[in-house]
Amino acid sequence: MKWLGAVVAIAGNTWRDAIRSKVLYVLLFFALLLIATSATLATLSYVERERILQDVSLGAIRFFGTAIAIFAGVGLVHREVDRRTIFTILSKPVQRSAFIAGKYAGLVATLWALLAIMAACFAAASWLADAPLDRGHATALALIALELAVVVAFATLFSSFATPFLAGCYSLGVYLVGHLTRDLYAIGQTLKAGPAQDLTVWVHRVMPDLEAFNRSIEAVHGLPIPGSEVAWTVVLGVSWIFGFLLVAVMTFERRDFR
Repeated sequence: MKWLGAVVAIAGNTWRDAIRSKVLYVLLFFALLLIATSATLATLSYVERERILQDVSLGAIRFFGTAIAIFAGVGLVHREVDRRTIFTILSKPVQRSAFIAGKYAGLVATLWALLAIMAACFAAASWLADAPLDRGHATALALIALELAVVVAFATLFSSFATPFLAGCYSLGVYLVGHLTRDLYAIGQTLKAGPAQDLTVWVHRVMPDLEAFNRSIEAVHGLPIPGSEVAWTVVLGVSWIFGFLLVAVMTFERRDFR
């Protein structure tokens, strides 16, 4: 109970710190602006205007959500160290695992609140444009939320031992590779057996397959999204989150702040 109480308290402090960040509001403003103007972009085409509107809107939600996740996540631990508040926190009966879990939970809660605002704007823009909305869109948005939670998890890991700049570079690299693992694996299968093929296989196995969370095409075109695939993606997402956070805790436990 003490551990959980510490997590809740730290998560609350992280939430309050995050909502004071002006950069988050700037990114949110541009995301809402792009969603709102996607109707204008859709008018440039004579066909499939509704699909263009929704495709641009979902892309904006994913792009700006990821930008916020990486920007805020890479400084989670470093901000406390830079402000010297980490010594005050750890001097209390607060386990380091509770500190990492609380920081992570607070940032994810903030991100999901911002995502809810962007999703509401997306729904309003679709309704005004008479674009259809169904369960597929809700599934796509839910998977975006889970993807952002995974991004925050590995950003938290890098924040536990690196400076914000390096953590940002690492996080961006993992994000880009995570969306290319399937393509890299497919390219590797066309190569003859050798180091290059083995490398693509291991990259596909080790790196998170973030493209699994991208269901925008199915949602926009009204294609079915198999429930079994969604369930498996959720299992993988939760596993990656726990895996990244476990390594983050192990790394943070060994860090010396003297």
